[in-house]
Amino acid sequence: MPKFHRIAALCVTVAATAWIATGEFSSVGSAQEVAGQESPTSAAAPGAKAPLVRTVSAVTPTFVNHARAIRLSGITQADKRVDLAARADGVIATLAMEKGGTVEAGAIVMELEGPEAVAQEKIANIALAQKERDLEVAQRLFDAGSTTESALTNARSARDAAAAELARAQAAADRLRLKVPFTGIVDSLSVELGEWVQTGTPVATILSLDPILVKAEVSEVDLSAINVGSTAKVQLVNGTEMDGTVRLVAREASAQTRTFPVEIALPNPQLTLPSGMTAQVLLFAAPVRAVVVPRSIITLSDKGEIGVRVVNAENVAQFAAVQIIDDTPDGLVVTGVPEGVRIITAGQDLVRDGDTVEVAPGVGQ
Repeated sequence: MPKFHRIAALCVTVAATAWIATGEFSSVGSAQEVAGQESPTSAAAPGAKAPLVRTVSAVTPTFVNHARAIRLSGITQADKRVDLAARADGVIATLAMEKGGTVEAGAIVMELEGPEAVAQEKIANIALAQKERDLEVAQRLFDAGSTTESALTNARSARDAAAAELARAQAAADRLRLKVPFTGIVDSLSVELGEWVQTGTPVATILSLDPILVKAEVSEVDLSAINVGSTAKVQLVNGTEMDGTVRLVAREASAQTRTFPVEIALPNPQLTLPSGMTAQVLLFAAPVRAVVVPRSIITLSDKGEIGVRVVNAENVAQFAAVQIIDDTPDGLVVTGVPEGVRIITAGQDLVRDGDTVEVAPGVGQ
């Protein structure tokens, strides 16, 4: 029995060797003689075989305008943030804000007790009014020729000094009042009504959340594809999907990561989106004319360039260097494929530049 097995194996081996030797085990990539074509060496060697022509499969490329998707991870942050602090020493007389509440730009949210400063402001107002009247009298007397120019100048100087004194008194009184620089939410409140505070004591943190920003970082490779004003699709960790606008593309990279900060503004009129939420950002580069090709047909030239093999109208094979700009479920998106050619999809590694090939009938034609 073992002897029978050895004989059977020998027969199979001999048959397979003979079949491979015929060179006709596959239509694509196979070689055949060119009918009616003489070999360049036929004159020197009568009876020499004609050159062999490889059979390949090829398709006509479909060009599309492809906008490459750029995916980033980011986090939401307030558009503006300010830490309010006391501007003078004193006891809090009024406190017109509460934690979690909203405040309007320019609103007085805290006022300190300061009767001396208030009184000084009133006195300065009265003094200025008196100096204004004195100046009017001096001006009329001067116009009537009843006083000297020097007296008019002294009255004008006295009026200006009173105005300066009022400005100083108003500044002192104004430091008792704390105003909000922009409309926002009171994120934290550190004082209570009636509490004594000193200059610089933290009072509250105000956040502006409309719009709210998504801050992310883009790589050096993708930097040139992102522009201020571009539309971005944002998906928050809670499932919310929104369209935003690129507001900032930094021009200085992070020293640690060599990436560039990017800010996307999202509308948040109801102030429902908080600061500090994780977000996924999808940006789209400017559309470019490209072709989607299977990954399997990408090959290398003799110089190590990435590209595809193509066939021109005369069925002559050529190498076309390409640039991969995106990787999609449908295949690789490449640029650099010439117009008026077909892309070889099978047999590309069996031909070289200048080879005449035969395209399999009915495949990509």
